[in-house]
Amino acid sequence: MILLMTQKTNIKRKAAQAAKSRKAIAKKTAYKSLPKDKILKGDCIELMNSLPEKSVDVIFADPPYNMQLKGELHRPDNSHVDAVNDSWDQFDGFQAYDNFTRDWLTAARRVLKDTGTIWVIGSYHNIYRVGSIIQDIGFWVLNDIVWRKSNPMPNFRGTRFTNAHETLLWCNKGEGFNKYTFNYEAMKAFNDDIQMRSDWVLPICSGKERLKVNGHKGHSTQKPEALLYRVLLSSTNKGDVVLDPFFGSGTTGAVAKKLGRHYIGLEREDKYIKLATDRIKQIETLSDEDLEITPAKRSLPRVAFGTLIENGMIKPGTILFGPGKRHAAKVRADGTVISADSKGSIHQVGASVQNAPSCNGWTFWNIEVNDNLVSIDNLRAEVRAAMN
Repeated sequence: MILLMTQKTNIKRKAAQAAKSRKAIAKKTAYKSLPKDKILKGDCIELMNSLPEKSVDVIFADPPYNMQLKGELHRPDNSHVDAVNDSWDQFDGFQAYDNFTRDWLTAARRVLKDTGTIWVIGSYHNIYRVGSIIQDIGFWVLNDIVWRKSNPMPNFRGTRFTNAHETLLWCNKGEGFNKYTFNYEAMKAFNDDIQMRSDWVLPICSGKERLKVNGHKGHSTQKPEALLYRVLLSSTNKGDVVLDPFFGSGTTGAVAKKLGRHYIGLEREDKYIKLATDRIKQIETLSDEDLEITPAKRSLPRVAFGTLIENGMIKPGTILFGPGKRHAAKVRADGTVISADSKGSIHQVGASVQNAPSCNGWTFWNIEVNDNLVSIDNLRAEVRAAMN
């Protein structure tokens, strides 16, 4: 008991000393402006504390998993499994890992804009500890995304279920920090006009995408670009700054550059900095035209139904039809419409004729043009195009 208490005291003392040292170093090397599209070498906590406060739009973090692997892994044919046994993934127990996690997340929250979000990915080894600390220091969890691997590594020993997924926590800075970016319409279009769900089926990094050095994995935990593509497409805009405090092989930087975003990578090891630098040099940024995404409807200029009337696109007396001409209503000069049983806005009358609690009149009503029904929402789109 006394030995255990002494060990815990020593861990806390070391953590406090490390935190004090990091603050001193950060103060000496403070950046006055953001070092965009750069890889910075050093301790991620010191480096984040040296960056301007509230300066980055999104953080993607793939921290050490603290997998605590003991011994080597072999396949049934006795061939060696290239597993995660790097020194950077090893900690002196859970308390040391928790202290490290709390320190880097605190530094991340400081550098994140109030309109920003953070993504943290992990496995069952660490994600529950990380999630608890995330909430303890004030972040608000928006979603937990399950990355289900379509080609997971088998459980060679046959002692457990195959570990076929990892979890991503997507968070803003806290309850009430609601002006973050979520490109809902773009992700819906990306998913064949179906809402993007929180379970993503994607393959692990393999084949030509997997970076190799002398025939071996360049980095043991390289993430697939497809995963980062969804992360950045959903939560960033062109020109945003994406920070990755555990840059590794540079997947975040490669995808950010491709999508016209800026990146800042933090990395301790020279071999990974070289690997990421060489990789990112080969990436070409998509053209401005190709980077255009479906805008969120709430960001589009408001157009009143009466605007279509005053512009002569719809005349008073025009008959509007619902789907299949099952319902009809006549347009009046003031922008209201009237059916056999009700009158009011296009939304109110649309709801009334269907006996529904609500209705989006823009998508419900149509006008007849050359024996074809044309949605009045198409006319609204023409007005918006003219406004832009």
